Amino acid sequence: MPSPEPPHPELSSTVERSRLEAQRRSDLVAERVRTEPASLCVLTGDRPTGPLHLGHLFGSLGNRVRLQQAGVPTMIIIADYQVITDRAGTDRIAEHVRDIVCDQLAVGIDPAKSTMFTHSAIPELNQLLLPFLSLISIAELQRNPTVKAEAAAAGISAISGLLLTYPVHQAADILGVGGTVVPVGLDQLPHLEVTRLLVRRFTEAYGPCFTAPEALLSEAPVVLGIDGTKMSKSRGNAIELRHTADETAALIRRARTDSDRRITYDPQRRPEVSNLVLITSLCTGEEPRAIAERIGDGGAGALKQLTIAAVNEHLAPIRARRRELAAVGDDVLQVVRDGNVVARARATATLDRVTEAMGMIY
Repeated sequence: MPSPEPPHPELSSTVERSRLEAQRRSDLVAERVRTEPASLCVLTGDRPTGPLHLGHLFGSLGNRVRLQQAGVPTMIIIADYQVITDRAGTDRIAEHVRDIVCDQLAVGIDPAKSTMFTHSAIPELNQLLLPFLSLISIAELQRNPTVKAEAAAAGISAISGLLLTYPVHQAADILGVGGTVVPVGLDQLPHLEVTRLLVRRFTEAYGPCFTAPEALLSEAPVVLGIDGTKMSKSRGNAIELRHTADETAALIRRARTDSDRRITYDPQRRPEVSNLVLITSLCTGEEPRAIAERIGDGGAGALKQLTIAAVNEHLAPIRARRRELAAVGDDVLQVVRDGNVVARARATATLDRVTEAMGMIY
């Protein structure tokens, strides 16, 4: 079989320049977080497709708490409408919304500093879709690599209209509540670029109404599930924040490793072993290579025991708080009801500006 052709040098150079420019702008945002946090507004969130897990904790939840504590106004959307972008129905969605609320409050999200709201409760966000959809072509949406990747991950062969227009929905969510900063990974930049494109086109057509949001690039580690693939709610391979200590231990004991008894930290050659070392590091603060060196020839059994102890110790206070929150049942959703009032007021003000700019005040 012939070897694949290497990427074209000009294409590789363009991608690298784009990455460096994105990082430069992200660094400027990070500086503003430090020096003028109140001038920003973060929009972030989750789809309520199941309870949150270790990957979320180290990938996004911890970052939300840090931004909140830095004094950045933070809007957290529970994107319930987006559940049906890649699935046929909304089974257990109310339960999943409660789970997400409990998870976020348990890790330190403070309703006095952050606003948690549900997409379906803010109809003004969907009303913004109409002018935005008029400003982008089907061909542009079809070229979006993130949409293609999400469809492939979900095993979807025929992309629905909702999934195709997902980046435009996200633009409405961000701009509707005044988001100026969106924490993302490099792979999600194409979605945010759609938002920035729509801001430019709306401004050209009707005048200035929006501030183009900036990406705050995440350096979050990729945490693998117990089967060696990316930890995911839908794959059944996740260590959930709500799991008990015994459930966590059972999951970690089942985690894939390899046949080499000596423990090393080598994510490229030994991803499964390195993942357990990384999880231990994230929970304890000890450097991964130091952990691997300390275990040495102890093998996978010793590594798993160390990981179990580290995870359960790290999650113990979060789980205790989560049990308290879960015990109040639907009353915990008052946080979202209050947040919906705040978010809807912001979205209504945005829509008023848009209709005025478009000459639709009668």
